[in-house]
Amino acid sequence: MTAAGRPRGVLSIGAVLAQLRPDFPDVTISKIRFLESEGLVRPARTASGYRQFTAADVDRLRYVLSAQRDRYLPLKVIKEQLDAADQNAAKALRAVDPSPAVGHRVTREDLLARAGIEAGVLADLEQLGLIRTGAGGFYDHEAVQIASTVRAMAEHGLEARHLRPFRVAADREVGLVEQAVGAAHRQRDREDVVRELAALSVTLHTLLVKVGLRDVAGRPVSPR
Repeated sequence: MTAAGRPRGVLSIGAVLAQLRPDFPDVTISKIRFLESEGLVRPARTASGYRQFTAADVDRLRYVLSAQRDRYLPLKVIKEQLDAADQNAAKALRAVDPSPAVGHRVTREDLLARAGIEAGVLADLEQLGLIRTGAGGFYDHEAVQIASTVRAMAEHGLEARHLRPFRVAADREVGLVEQAVGAAHRQRDREDVVRELAALSVTLHTLLVKVGLRDVAGRPVSPR
């Protein structure tokens, strides 16, 4: 037992926060509790209701936070990946990511299997410009992520044909960033500006959509 009466190797939510903060400065106790409420992490509870996190729980939270920050995956997709990992505990947690490693390429068949979509859906995504085939007919890391996200959105009634506005909006944002970096002469300066503006544009886009969807959720349902 620890000095606080907690079994050795078991962490409080405050201790978990302290471990995560160096890599994820924006994480809060409220965020950890929210992820628990969404089923992304399942700490044990004492008889008094106190959470008891393990090292595996912390690793799981790191995975979730990294997937959100670095790959912009929605929580639904992340949860599906984690649930798949839970069904085969012998596999390492990092192996549940259906995407190839950054820089690697996959075949058309591999993309369909990793993302869990049909060939017709992929054809629609390519026609709409949401997924672009690379050199030699191979697909990259982001293509698999896009296809996986589209599959998750389809479960809520949004089909590929509905998603063209996302491509148009993304192209406009890329155009604005391209204008902003045009004045930077040194390649390193350009790369720094692109990274900075990419992060800021994603943040702004996410906030605007969040505000808009909050308004949608608050509207009364129209009678049919």
